[in-house]
Amino acid sequence: MSITLTENAAKHVSNFLSRRGKGVGLRLGVRTTGCSGLAYKIEYADEIHPEDHRFDSHGITVVVDPKSLPYLDGTELDFAKEGLNEGFKFNNPNVKDECGCGESFNV
Repeated sequence: MSITLTENAAKHVSNFLSRRGKGVGLRLGVRTTGCSGLAYKIEYADEIHPEDHRFDSHGITVVVDPKSLPYLDGTELDFAKEGLNEGFKFNNPNVKDECGCGESFNV
């Protein structure tokens, strides 16, 4: 089981955590929603719960809850700037189909 960040994503998270002044890393998960079934959740983690899975990538701790891990296993998280838009991009090998708007997926 693994979750990784690209160098760009790790730099972005590190800079944000520094400006924020607190946090132990990044928390990833999935929730049921949208037209394809699942959507990504991403937030900054202030603590690690005993049941959480922890991954370290480029100096950043990534925390995933046990229910989300099977859907996220093998995912690489990137941070990309495309024109005026910027944001995180999930490269998830488990995704079988995505909705047209890109907000949800299924495995």
